[in-house]
Amino acid sequence: MQSASGILLHRRYVYGLFMAGLGSVLFSGKAILVKLAFTYGANAETLIALRMLMALPLFWGIYWWQARRQVMSPLTRLDHVKIFALGFMGYFFSSYLDFLGLQYISVGLERIVLYLTPTIVLLISYFVLNKSISRLQWYALVVGYLGVIVVFIQDASSAGSMALLGMLLVFASACSYAIYMIGSGEMVRRVGSVRLVVYASSASALLSVIQILIYDPAAVFVQVQQIYWLSLLNASLCTVIPMLLIMIAINRIGSPLVAQAGILGPISTLFMGWIVLSEPITWIQIGGMALVIGAMWLLVRNDAPSKQKGLNSRKSVDLEGSDPLN
Repeated sequence: MQSASGILLHRRYVYGLFMAGLGSVLFSGKAILVKLAFTYGANAETLIALRMLMALPLFWGIYWWQARRQVMSPLTRLDHVKIFALGFMGYFFSSYLDFLGLQYISVGLERIVLYLTPTIVLLISYFVLNKSISRLQWYALVVGYLGVIVVFIQDASSAGSMALLGMLLVFASACSYAIYMIGSGEMVRRVGSVRLVVYASSASALLSVIQILIYDPAAVFVQVQQIYWLSLLNASLCTVIPMLLIMIAINRIGSPLVAQAGILGPISTLFMGWIVLSEPITWIQIGGMALVIGAMWLLVRNDAPSKQKGLNSRKSVDLEGSDPLN
């Protein structure tokens, strides 16, 4: 018979995995909503502004709730500069490139390319930070990028040369977010994950407002009703809520296991694209996706501790792209 502590541990594990999987699926729904908004005539500049402006009050509500429970340490001027830079790279620029790329490629290819973000972190760490990469990790990198090429061939057969532009834009988005992941490690330890997300998203919201004021100041006020509803769903259901779910999951089961649960992201995107957007699912796509998922599994396999260790883990690892805004 299981002890009471063992039952509680198992429940914590199952609950954490459920939160991680649900958060990954909800994050992936962002691409579906953006694609739907494009059909109503919206552009990337307007959508990113609406998303950030609608998500911002929710983020600050979370911050206010946490600030009531603990004392926040003061930040220096340099801290604010670093957070602003992280907000630009990880939230504004990354999201903008992603939205631009979605105009030209399927949601399945978009999610698979973004799923490669941990490999970009690995490569930047190797070439810029002089970190070592094991032979197994090199194999995983080759397999992962081969999978993207396979899925890209499928998109290119229908979208032509524009598919290449879309894939490059989304890959640039993943690179931008990878830089954020590397740079945010120290700041998370210093200011906390919630405060970093709130401050960085505030910087992103400011940048998106400046951009839309330059591009078309009236754009956020003259959209059809459907675009506002889609943007509200994007801000809440596909941004703030999954961010909270991922944070809860990391607290309960640790980042490595959360990273493995992220496998549901590209899988759910493929099927949501088929159901909602009528995007076809082919064996080529499934094969390419399997290669990418297999590569990510190889990368996180050696980092994933045992179940017990995972439950006690509290540190964030670079192989987990929790992706609150991307």
